[in-house]
Amino acid sequence: MRYTLSLFLILAVFWGLNSSNDANLLLVLGFFSVLLVLLISQKMKLPDKESVPLHLVFRIFPFYCWLVKEIILGCLYVLKKVLSGKDTLTPTVFTISLDFKHPLSEVIFANSITLVPGTLCLNLSEGKVQVHAISQELADQLMTGDLARRIKRLE
Repeated sequence: MRYTLSLFLILAVFWGLNSSNDANLLLVLGFFSVLLVLLISQKMKLPDKESVPLHLVFRIFPFYCWLVKEIILGCLYVLKKVLSGKDTLTPTVFTISLDFKHPLSEVIFANSITLVPGTLCLNLSEGKVQVHAISQELADQLMTGDLARRIKRLE
């Protein structure tokens, strides 16, 4: 029930922020559209810990700030490598073993790798992720486990 109420609040706030008109008819229609979405999601048995991750609400913001910083640093690193010439690129493919408690953490890990320029998640299966990096330096940085430690704090 708490996931359904949370989903209601999230949808209502999202609708309210994106609605530029506050006429009574539109507010009522927006309310009923949110209720319709909730009804459909309840029939499909969607609201659960994975689809409405309430346990991440307060812990995810510092992680997002760190990830944005890494994305910016990754952009600058790739720009430096591209301007330095083809000889500075040493593409590598490697595998990282994961030991997360939840599959959601593995997905966050793989998506975070893909979001950072210069790295790409090729395959995620059975507690392992295969990664492509444009240089050995990026591969070594990922192998240190900083990203995995930060995601474990979210669990």
